[in-house]
Amino acid sequence: MFAQLRVLVQATWCLWRRPPLVAVVGARFMRTVASSRLRPNGMELQLEAFTQQDGQVIEGVLRTPDASLWYPILHGVPCFLSGPMQPDLTDFCSRYGLPKPATAQSRPEAHEQAKTNQTFSDKWRRFKQYGLQPEHKEFLFGWYCKKLGLPDLDALKAFYRSKQRVLEVGPGSGFNTRFIAENCPGEVFALDVSDAALTTFENTRDLENCSVVQADLMEAPFADDTFDFIIADGVLHHTPNTRAAVEALYRKVRPGGQFFFYVYRKMGAVRVFADDHIRQNFMPLSAEECYAACEGITELGRELSRLNATITLEKPIPVLGIPAGMHNVQRLLYYNFLKCFWNEAFDYETNNMVNFDWYHPHNAWQHSDDEVAGWMKELGVKDYAFNDSNPNGISVLLTKPTV
Repeated sequence: MFAQLRVLVQATWCLWRRPPLVAVVGARFMRTVASSRLRPNGMELQLEAFTQQDGQVIEGVLRTPDASLWYPILHGVPCFLSGPMQPDLTDFCSRYGLPKPATAQSRPEAHEQAKTNQTFSDKWRRFKQYGLQPEHKEFLFGWYCKKLGLPDLDALKAFYRSKQRVLEVGPGSGFNTRFIAENCPGEVFALDVSDAALTTFENTRDLENCSVVQADLMEAPFADDTFDFIIADGVLHHTPNTRAAVEALYRKVRPGGQFFFYVYRKMGAVRVFADDHIRQNFMPLSAEECYAACEGITELGRELSRLNATITLEKPIPVLGIPAGMHNVQRLLYYNFLKCFWNEAFDYETNNMVNFDWYHPHNAWQHSDDEVAGWMKELGVKDYAFNDSNPNGISVLLTKPTV
């Protein structure tokens, strides 16, 4: 695959303004540009590298057959964003003597998605080591085992060893992308629409089988039927239309391949009311203001958790979705009345970030099991499982039919 990568080192225009172009055959471009896989709108790409570091393309362009349309490589990451989500390329164009690229028509929902991007770009610029710290890993990878219906960490590693081409959508800090690439014998890609793509690149850049792109998942720059496995954990409900996002990624899975996604489950009436009320008040805030506003909620979660108190309900409360049985008081409140997350494996700032993640994004849809099962029927999927990972989310692992 490396042999297929071509670097154009021919002068075109304003050569006097450009730094020298570098041709490196067989360099580790899998990290930044796997040209045989990237096919935005079916177009072939050619790589023109401007700067490199440790065998990585840090700045460059991906040219299309249309001379007016090209995609920048910024901070090591190819960027396929357009419209309101496209970064300001003024300095980049000036630095390399480039005309501004043609503006591809963006989706009508792009303006809505751009609002959510602001939340997650800020989040992953702040929490670059999330999931990479030893105290995080036991909880997070134990949760992945539950989500994928696997018994333990060894089974999770074996799961990825069986894959040849994997895509993670919404990698955050890149901690799970890194785990996947360390265990997968083939290619691993990470895609994020926000600046999380840049954080993921920095946290995985030493892995030769791992590449990161910045793109809208609705316009993922890959051919259909490409991946053995796609994972989108807690991502699709932050798009303008969860159902459409599921279908967009499903198309990228090869027949016989698997697709995992986790979406928020619609909770009881009181929790839904509280979520909507708080979100309507917190969403218009700046990120900094919202972090501050979440502190009282985080403190409530911490103090209730540290009580370690339980109660037993002999009868359920169906109208509120509360089952009978023993309940941890903090979990009872968390699942049924107010998301006030707290986990002793995380420090205060990280716990507060989890609550921020819930209340600040512009889109945060919730769905029912029946609704998601309906999506499976519409897609013609019969082989799927809802794995029981926690009460407020739906974990779906499906296999795409081979016929």
